[in-house]
Amino acid sequence: MSSNRIGRINEELTRELSRLLRAMKDPRVQGVVSITAVEATPDLRYAKVYVSVLDKETAKDVLNGLKSASGWLRRELGSALTLRYVPELVFTLDDSIDKGTHVFEILKQIEQKE
Repeated sequence: MSSNRIGRINEELTRELSRLLRAMKDPRVQGVVSITAVEATPDLRYAKVYVSVLDKETAKDVLNGLKSASGWLRRELGSALTLRYVPELVFTLDDSIDKGTHVFEILKQIEQKE
């Protein structure tokens, strides 16, 4: 029962954080930046936010910009969502898209050899 609730909260957090990313004015968080997933703890005290960045050279700057804006993001999440606790946001770089591209390239090379 509670896992379904946490899943819905994770989806809402992902949707709201994606919306808030577009409203951010920090120059470090410009370009193609997207929230791929959010994993909140069962007590909703912490949420791990997976961020995908197109330009890998600026990934560290984007994470630093998001960490510095985490207070603003939490305040905005608190006003947008009706939760008892707004989780503390922990930003992590998501490299699953790169891994998927790498696997696709390997499969493509195997297909060309045959």
